Amino acid sequence: MAQTPLSPTSFRIEVPQAVLDDLRERLARTRWPDQAPGAPWAYGADLAYVKEICAYWRERYDWRQHETLLNGFRQFTAPVAGIDLHFIHVEGRGHEEGRGPAPLPLLLSHGWPGSIWEFYKIIPMLTDPARFGGDPRDAFTVVAPSLPGYGFSFAPGQPRFGVTEIADAFATLMTDVLGYRRFAAQGGDWGGFITSRLGVVYPERLAGIHVNLLSLRRDLPRPKDPTPEERTYLDDLGAWLREETGYQWIQGTKPQTLAYGLSDSPAGLAAWIVEKFRSWSDCGGDIERRFTKDELLTNITLYWVTGAINSSFWPYYARYHAPWPIGDGQRVEVPTAYAAFPKEILRPPRSWAERVYNIRRWTVMPSGGHFAAIEEPQALVDDLRAFFRDLR
Repeated sequence: MAQTPLSPTSFRIEVPQAVLDDLRERLARTRWPDQAPGAPWAYGADLAYVKEICAYWRERYDWRQHETLLNGFRQFTAPVAGIDLHFIHVEGRGHEEGRGPAPLPLLLSHGWPGSIWEFYKIIPMLTDPARFGGDPRDAFTVVAPSLPGYGFSFAPGQPRFGVTEIADAFATLMTDVLGYRRFAAQGGDWGGFITSRLGVVYPERLAGIHVNLLSLRRDLPRPKDPTPEERTYLDDLGAWLREETGYQWIQGTKPQTLAYGLSDSPAGLAAWIVEKFRSWSDCGGDIERRFTKDELLTNITLYWVTGAINSSFWPYYARYHAPWPIGDGQRVEVPTAYAAFPKEILRPPRSWAERVYNIRRWTVMPSGGHFAAIEEPQALVDDLRAFFRDLR
């Protein structure tokens, strides 16, 4: 195939050893705060746990092992929207040896404080279902970009991207770079917003969308006599706004100021991210019920070695200073599936979701939280296969 201005370039992760040596030196020199009185985690990241995971990071964590694992996925960069956009691209195997139709292209979008690492379990399951006891006809070809401004889709001084700009960049990647005129999309956290935005702006390109976080405005009209389900949601929303949105306010108003500390202190970065994985997951207060230290630290290390924490905040700034990505009167008309994990940060009633989305599938999951792809990979993959089976 002839090269074009948008042709992708092969990419391998190769973090310089000097960066890893500097990381260990900084961890050894951490200046620790004291622990506020009261229960652990009551006021944020627990001192004892942050010390424990940082000691593991410095003494035992093997980045090279996880770098090799990530490099087992085919990776590329492509010039999209003024940046070098990094993405994983793994062809599905359902069509080989007459085992089924051509795999459906599937765009996976992560969020904050996640990364492409969240998908390391589900990519093989989606691309080669027969290897995991599934039906080859359910195979997907997976495209999983690092969001612009995240991970290896970041370079110092590059343009900043909110949800609207990311959705446009991903549409360009899928169609203009990779040639997929019709594809599926899935996402959680900001990935849910990006996927929903794609459904509004590029419906002709999408077979359907699947989300595990719904992009519903918080100021939707509220009923005078809410149902029990609506009352639960409104109570949860009130608690969330009162106790859990401090990070949004600082990341959405003064991201540059916060970035100095998190770019200079690996312990600070770890505390900022680990607290969210504990708070937003179905871990019952024990973070390592859901994630190993290696899993947590691979995600955190991706932020550290790329220096991308500052630019990763930008979707929050755009959220506070730009219109909602689904505008007034707009509706997602493409077929939509929602996977309702019980410990997701907010779980709107289906009746509210249907005001904005063409809901075709609504799956109430028995367990799992905000980081569905890494917490409950089998449940998420099963739901994706079932939903898109009739949309191929």
